[in-house]
Amino acid sequence: MALDKPYLDVPGTTVFDADQSRKGYWLNQFCMSLMQPANRERFKSDERVYLDEWPMSEEQKQALLARDLNRCIALGGSIYFLVKVGATDGVSVQKMVSTMTGMSEEAYRDMMLAGGRPPAGKGEGA
Repeated sequence: MALDKPYLDVPGTTVFDADQSRKGYWLNQFCMSLMQPANRERFKSDERVYLDEWPMSEEQKQALLARDLNRCIALGGSIYFLVKVGATDGVSVQKMVSTMTGMSEEAYRDMMLAGGRPPAGKGEGA
């Protein structure tokens, strides 16, 4: 889109705006479908078959199959919807988010309990 979006320059952050929402519409709708027990069971019984019922891009489907949450977000996924996949897998939000940082769940938890990362990123400046 031609709009000036200075907020897109936040290091290490994908801002979920209207463009991201449009890009990830079907990915996020798929995630919402997992709120229904029957859909969770269908997804768990054959993930690929269930994903193929949704008009997502192949790249979105592959990111979901790999549980690559960073890629899902880059492809328009919202973490608020993606947690439904984790819940279906029996994975806590803390565990899911730790995988996005490349940290163990324990290291991520300890970092957050200590106040999180400084605004500049990985501990270099503030």
